[in-house]
Amino acid sequence: MMRLYDTGRGEVVDFEPGPTVTMYVCGITPYDTTHVGHAATYVTYDVVQRRLIDLGHEVRYVRNITDVDDDMLRASAMRGVHYLDLAFGETARFDEDMAALNCLEPWSEPRASGAISNIRGLIDTLLTRGAAYQVDRTVFFDTSTPADFGALAGVGLDRMHEILGAWGEEPDDPRKRNPLDFVLWRPADPGEPSWGARWGTGRPGWHVECSAIALRELGPTIDLHGGGIDLLYPHHESVRVQCEAATGTTFVRHWLHQSMVHLDGRKMSKSDGNLIFVRDLRERFEPAAIRLALSIHRYRRPWNWTDALLVEAEERLTRWRWAGAGDAALDAVRAALDDDLDVPTAIDAIDRAAAQGKGVDQAASLIGVQL
Repeated sequence: MMRLYDTGRGEVVDFEPGPTVTMYVCGITPYDTTHVGHAATYVTYDVVQRRLIDLGHEVRYVRNITDVDDDMLRASAMRGVHYLDLAFGETARFDEDMAALNCLEPWSEPRASGAISNIRGLIDTLLTRGAAYQVDRTVFFDTSTPADFGALAGVGLDRMHEILGAWGEEPDDPRKRNPLDFVLWRPADPGEPSWGARWGTGRPGWHVECSAIALRELGPTIDLHGGGIDLLYPHHESVRVQCEAATGTTFVRHWLHQSMVHLDGRKMSKSDGNLIFVRDLRERFEPAAIRLALSIHRYRRPWNWTDALLVEAEERLTRWRWAGAGDAALDAVRAALDDDLDVPTAIDAIDRAAAQGKGVDQAASLIGVQL
């Protein structure tokens, strides 16, 4: 049995899914190339998937593509390219990076642009149930309707107001009944994609896209939902309350979040422009070393990226390969992964076995490192 930290409960708990595990991880907004922060997140959930498969589960892992949102449309307009063309190219590059890093393919990789009918259906349900309201041609989710809004995020109203403003979601919009209400549907600006709906022609908000996709692909309750910790609020909180308002049941049994990767002490992010791209690293280092460098820190602790990690990873790979094939350290790696995904301890166990000349390729494979 795996034990994993649950963000909602604030502690490490037993993760006890059935034979088929449903897992949803928020994917990329494809207007730029994969950076190290992205890669660290998807490597973490790849290890989760690998261990679950090793335990005998079938894993239905859904990782969406957010090809319709404000950032995507701004980027396509600035570059003078159709948003779907931009998304197609960047998604292909992302998939190439994930394959190079030896990440298993998801069970499904749906696009927001392909879920418009599901999004409209979800918004219609929320309006009908009184969890959403319309102002002109904009539809908002009413955050006063769920009794536990904010329970997942675990921060106070003032902090949520501050975070919402930082995400550009306009908590002081006078059309809102409550400052923390968020957009489900909005009119499209000139040149933006738009779709018809009974409440007005327009396009969906960000949060409702993931809700509709997750419900369509995996059903009303999923075993594990993941993504970067920066998505906890407003995104994951909003996704949760929308789904539960529509279905009347618990949306996620277990929330698992990846911490942030820093560069020079600052969070690596597109908005700050302090990015290290996987594609650039692949020109200088082999992908197995990149993956190993991404794996030597605990997933719940923020850490700082340096190229020295890659040099260390290459040296480690050489030692592991010298040791040859075999199943040494495999049980120790399994035990470490079951202990809240303790990949650093797993790596230490492989190091010790390799130092004794014992083959470690099977243990390395379980953490996704191909020797």
